Amino acid sequence: MNKENQITKTTGQIFKDNICTLFNLFNLLIAIALACVGAWSNMFFILIIAVNVCIGIVQELKAKKLVEELSLLSMPTADVIRNNEKMHISVQEVEDQDILLLESGNQICADSVIISGELEVNESLLTGESDPIIKKEGDSLLSGSSVISGKCQAKVVHTGSENYVSKIADEVKKLKKVNSELLLSMRKVTGFTGWLIIPLGVLLFLEAYFLRSNSLQTAVVSTAAGLLGMLPKGLVLLISIGLATGIVRLSKQKVLVQDLYSLESLAHVDIICLDKTGTITEGKMQVENVIMLDNDFKIPFSTIMGVFLGNTDDNNATFQAMKAYFPEADAFQVTSKIPFSSDRKWSAVTFDQGDTFVIGAPEKLCDKELPEEVRHEMKDGKRILLAGVANKIEDKTLCSSEVKLLAAIIISDPIRKNAISAISYFHNQDVDVKVISGDNPVTVSAVAAKAGIKDASSFIDMSTVSDTDIPKIAKEYSVFGRVTPQQKKHLISAMQNEGHSVAMTGDGVNDLLAMKQADCSIAMGNGSDAARQTAQLVLLNSDFSVLKNVLAEGRRVVNNVTKSAGVFFIKTIYSVLLCIICVLLNMDFPFIPIQITLIDLAIEGYPAFFISFEPNDTKVKGKFLPTALKSAAPNAIAITLCCIIIGAASFIVPNDSEQTALLMYLSVGMLGIVGVIKSCKPFNKLRAFLAVTTTIGFFTAVLLFHKILKLPLISMNTLLLFVGITVIGIIIERISAALIAKVCKH
Repeated sequence: MNKENQITKTTGQIFKDNICTLFNLFNLLIAIALACVGAWSNMFFILIIAVNVCIGIVQELKAKKLVEELSLLSMPTADVIRNNEKMHISVQEVEDQDILLLESGNQICADSVIISGELEVNESLLTGESDPIIKKEGDSLLSGSSVISGKCQAKVVHTGSENYVSKIADEVKKLKKVNSELLLSMRKVTGFTGWLIIPLGVLLFLEAYFLRSNSLQTAVVSTAAGLLGMLPKGLVLLISIGLATGIVRLSKQKVLVQDLYSLESLAHVDIICLDKTGTITEGKMQVENVIMLDNDFKIPFSTIMGVFLGNTDDNNATFQAMKAYFPEADAFQVTSKIPFSSDRKWSAVTFDQGDTFVIGAPEKLCDKELPEEVRHEMKDGKRILLAGVANKIEDKTLCSSEVKLLAAIIISDPIRKNAISAISYFHNQDVDVKVISGDNPVTVSAVAAKAGIKDASSFIDMSTVSDTDIPKIAKEYSVFGRVTPQQKKHLISAMQNEGHSVAMTGDGVNDLLAMKQADCSIAMGNGSDAARQTAQLVLLNSDFSVLKNVLAEGRRVVNNVTKSAGVFFIKTIYSVLLCIICVLLNMDFPFIPIQITLIDLAIEGYPAFFISFEPNDTKVKGKFLPTALKSAAPNAIAITLCCIIIGAASFIVPNDSEQTALLMYLSVGMLGIVGVIKSCKPFNKLRAFLAVTTTIGFFTAVLLFHKILKLPLISMNTLLLFVGITVIGIIIERISAALIAKVCKH
């Protein structure tokens, strides 16, 4: 079977996405224009663009390789019968006419028809309907759906592109599209600059060439500089490198990132919802004790359990623990059976001698208070299953009052060793932790308390809650027990409606609806096929404590890119403003492309590149684009006004035009560096080093390469004026920042 939807981009897509961008197109057109007029020294920027593209491609290819290596570990497999031989193969190798062996937790990998057995199937990710569907012999199974309970053999009828899942763009195998704020923000910036760059470029050139009678080369060079300044060229690269670096780092910790932008999603998360079993606990269940509730039943309890376990189709961790504890028996025959499901919360078999044996959650089998000994175990965080006999069950409905209880089975599941430290980390990072579980709320609360979850005693039994109460319940409680799959989804939705960004961890079919609803979905590596295929992140070692590293990586990318964007957008804003002023006053843009390129390299690219790798797990505050623009605007305003002041002064007090151009350029550079210094606060060794070396590097480059930059050496008068303009610029920047902050506050 061919792989329908790849986790990563193809190599061709990586090359295309890095090369074929609107920014690159604009830069290429500007370079062609400069080449046509022989302005070779001003084309250095195109070399930087090429290097940026290469770095982006290399980083993404490296991330792709690691992700694909990890995806092999997470790839779903299938048990099939082919040529009368049982085989365990990758789902990609399933062929027409193979016989699939399906059981609880499996994702159905190919359209097929049941030839023996019976299943309850969840088709919610295909149809949107959450109710389980019973499938019997002769019924069709659709690829992309998941097995809730039961066991069957099914003949494959479609594979590859013929599968139903392929025809309707299945939401399980096809990655969930994340609404990435970084991506959408950069599209807005691209659209805005794209809308401005063409008309402004045309007007600047026409005025220079026709109205001011500049030479063709001068007109092109001046226009090109203004247009280059509008493009935050390195910012797109910075986002790609930041995310790719995060994927590489997490891959080494066995975290499979199935969606590039899920790192960003998790960075914004302020509520993380955990399942109890297999997430907080190890999922290694074992029967610890059996408390007899009726010692007088005609058949020994161990015999009943042995026959039951020898005939049930259930295979989840709970049933595996019981199979390890109770030896199988064949004392009598089974005439019918009802598999366990997360909705029913019980399983049953009917024996040929007339009794129906049922085992399940206490709330489903008992309508009165449990014995003190059992309640004590429940309060200690143990999982309790009740076992009893009942009349023959019709239509899979059970009346608890008709169940004669025989025993309580006490099952323990140790808390993961890193759970306490991970949960403490989330609390310290202002991320609320909530537990959503199908287990008894008393048990869930006890486990949550042991794991260190705040307000673990604030729990609720969701079987007593109506859907209309869920929005209120979601705000008030931290632990939710006896939750149905549909309620899990509603709880996530209610939290999102309150403005929260929610992550959901899960490992079973009963978690799929909630995982699909969540802003970021996380699956355990030892979870069901369906959970792993649905999730954006898969923790291959099934250790949710590594989520703190995922959170830290996501926050590093968003926080550092936002900081750097505040520097990149300074040039974009003042370039737009200066171009407009030049058009209105019929003036040349005051800089040339090579000068803009130095600012790109020394003031924007150099510090941003190193800051992007710096650890930064502080809580993400505000939206990316408004925050970055708010940071950049004061410096851009100060630069624009200083350029106006210098230009006006040169008309009032005649001065050497070359020294005036140098004064203007140094002032722009200095106020850009002030933006870098601002982005480096609070200082540490790295940020202080970057602030100092950026300042020294820029002015040293101007001194050493002044001829290439078409600038003179600085005179004493210009130096004094530069000091004065810098002071004025910083005052303007501070006043602008205060005014912008005041406006934003209101």
